[in-house]
Amino acid sequence: MKIVITGTTGFVGEGVLLECLQHPAISQVISVSRKPTGISHAKLEEYLVPDFLALSLDDPKLKGYDACFFCAGISSVGIKEAEYKRITYDTTLHFAKCLSPNPQLSFIYVSGSGTDSSEKGRLAWARIKGKTENDLMRLPFKQAFGYRVGFMKATNGQKRMNTLFKAVTFLYPVLKTLFPRMSNTIHQVALSMIYVSKHGYPNNIIHVKDIDALAAKDTPNA
Repeated sequence: MKIVITGTTGFVGEGVLLECLQHPAISQVISVSRKPTGISHAKLEEYLVPDFLALSLDDPKLKGYDACFFCAGISSVGIKEAEYKRITYDTTLHFAKCLSPNPQLSFIYVSGSGTDSSEKGRLAWARIKGKTENDLMRLPFKQAFGYRVGFMKATNGQKRMNTLFKAVTFLYPVLKTLFPRMSNTIHQVALSMIYVSKHGYPNNIIHVKDIDALAAKDTPNA
């Protein structure tokens, strides 16, 4: 499989990238990001894009891939709703369209627990992420998924972690015991992404419990 990954200079994207580079089912990865990853690997190509909204819909660098793992995103804290919508919704939908959605291409959008599929809730960030998921699923991809991730434990080799992520990694065994439906490892997240991209899944919304089950299905020869 040939994979597009965004957000590779952030926590989730970096972890997913590292896992994909080690997975035998992945032959090529293109990282699309504003900044270099700092990672060197035979499978990895980097495409530096200062502004995703400036990408052309017929960009040749984004053609010929089997799946996109869209891990880019920002926190809504301290950001006005209009700006958050531009970064979260407008940018994601534009990028998805630049991939030329087609029945051979899977798209995975990392949203988060609490995302509002009804688009009617009181929390702006949850409504915006819900609209993003819904509109991605209307595009003619093989299948589009909204990943409602929770707490995540870093994978081996990760460097892009703030204090919170480091704390979660340290406390992960306790969190998984106390809150089994609120946490996964990045390793599990990446394995589940690879599995659903290849095989599909009955549900377009992927929760923590689904990630646990899907990761267990993935094997090097799956």
